[in-house]
Amino acid sequence: MEQHGCGGRNQVKKLLNSRQVSVDGQIVTQANRIVDSGLQEIKVADKVLPEFSGCYYILNKPRGVVTARQDETHQTVIDCISPSDRREGLYPVGRLDRDTEGLVFLTTNGPIGFRLLHPKHHVEKTYYVEVNGYLGLDAPDFFASGVTFLDGTKCQPARLTLLESREGHSSAQIQLSEGKFHQVKKMFLAYGVKVTYLKRTSFGPFELGDLERGAYRDLTDDEKKALKSYFD
Repeated sequence: MEQHGCGGRNQVKKLLNSRQVSVDGQIVTQANRIVDSGLQEIKVADKVLPEFSGCYYILNKPRGVVTARQDETHQTVIDCISPSDRREGLYPVGRLDRDTEGLVFLTTNGPIGFRLLHPKHHVEKTYYVEVNGYLGLDAPDFFASGVTFLDGTKCQPARLTLLESREGHSSAQIQLSEGKFHQVKKMFLAYGVKVTYLKRTSFGPFELGDLERGAYRDLTDDEKKALKSYFD
């Protein structure tokens, strides 16, 4: 609320403590509440704050692009956004490997980005995977039991759906809610096959759909409504 001219942090706390702040008709007293006046009606002392919306994009990251704000060698996800659509503080939530394609969520709303990545919220991610070997009928149970890496790291259970299984090439869909370093690749290595292609198709309430490679879009109304559920 400070960016709306409501005073400094101490003044905002006084307004909250005196129950003069409401969000969508509900009195708010917590200073760490995530808000966005472009998505919510925020009142301070019965005055509706002007819209000051955060920036939210879904990008279909191409292979070779790095999930970073800047890089001296490679194109970044920020470079994929038209200069006219970039806002100060725009950053990618989480990361995809440089050779992985698919959905990247970008925002200027730092607190919501942090919350979407926090383990306690178990935000689910879905990937389409191709590997260089055979995925047997035992594979779904293998992933559902929680894969253990060679270094002893134990993963939470993941849901694997087989799409195609044959010698030398298989494909599947995998859903998980963790974000360990190279996790999907390491999980399949633990099974005995190597990932040859990886694409993230969903992240929490966001779906990649038919968005073209390298293209980006604003959130739909339904996605904005779903995003607000993480504000509380």
